[in-house]
Amino acid sequence: MQSIAVLVPLVPGSDIVEQPCDGIMIYSFASLQAPFIFREVSQARTGSIFIAGGPHPSARPEETLRFFDYVVIGEGEETLPELLDVIRNKGDISSVKGIAYKNEANNIVFTGKRNQIDLDKYPPFDCRIMHNTIEITRGCPFSCAYCQTPQLFGHLLRHRSIDEISKYAKYLRDIRFTSPNAFAYGSDGIHPRIEKIESLLRALSPGKIFFGTFPSEVRPEFINDRILELISDHCENKTINMGGQSGSQRILESIKRKHTVEDIILGAEKCIDHGFTPVVDFIFGLPGETEEDQLETLKLIKWLTGKGGNVHSHYFMPLPGTPYENDVPAPLSRQVGKVMGELALLGRTTGVWS
Repeated sequence: MQSIAVLVPLVPGSDIVEQPCDGIMIYSFASLQAPFIFREVSQARTGSIFIAGGPHPSARPEETLRFFDYVVIGEGEETLPELLDVIRNKGDISSVKGIAYKNEANNIVFTGKRNQIDLDKYPPFDCRIMHNTIEITRGCPFSCAYCQTPQLFGHLLRHRSIDEISKYAKYLRDIRFTSPNAFAYGSDGIHPRIEKIESLLRALSPGKIFFGTFPSEVRPEFINDRILELISDHCENKTINMGGQSGSQRILESIKRKHTVEDIILGAEKCIDHGFTPVVDFIFGLPGETEEDQLETLKLIKWLTGKGGNVHSHYFMPLPGTPYENDVPAPLSRQVGKVMGELALLGRTTGVWS
């Protein structure tokens, strides 16, 4: 929904519909939604031109073109309006950078990569949609083996300016943010720049700000006393969402997380010391994960929940375009499944772990 909210203001006269209709239909979706959307499009009995974008179509354009007429690969802010203009004016489709389509010979054509956009040139959402978030950062310098973000948006971080964030924050009752790592705002994504975060939060005060929490998360090694003091002073949230992913150092290294188990522990302890509840993400079933690895993760989860933290768990899903796209999930230990179920009944963990 976030990507649709970003694209709506770029397409004057557009509207959100619940089923295919005549005209130009635009979809943005991830891999979980792909089978349902492919079925919907294949069963449509409308005079439509179908355009797809988002994580799954960008990574699997050949598959998507079995059902869609055009695929926007990667960022759509510049590509989609240009593509729509060319379609409407019956221009040369091959002139539009950043798309894939089938030519008259039924061969797939890729028109080449488009340059990355300047976030400040485009609105973060349609101002008519009041229940949205502001994307403050795009891209990620890390290369986690399960993650699509750097494949979609590159390794160079791009930040929306404080002036632009403030401009759109006025439309929101609750000011929430989208970012791969909220605590990396204004930085290169590796070395925190606390002064940038302080300037952002001061500019938005006294708004109802939620920073470092869902739908963003933070990397554990970015958590420090000064950032947590700033959030205490300026923000409403009492939780910090942290990406931990595994309690096994061996697995953290194999998935190229570039932080340690000790970083997770220290980050959680700092959150608790400052009165925040750490909500830590973990992934079970990562390729090559053994029962011993899972038990190490379970040990960390039991420590976290014993300290008053919460856990949000996932079961590994291979995503197209990632190094793990062809890997098979590791089976879940019966002991881990039993204990996770018990923790769920106590309200200490959410999500899916098997």
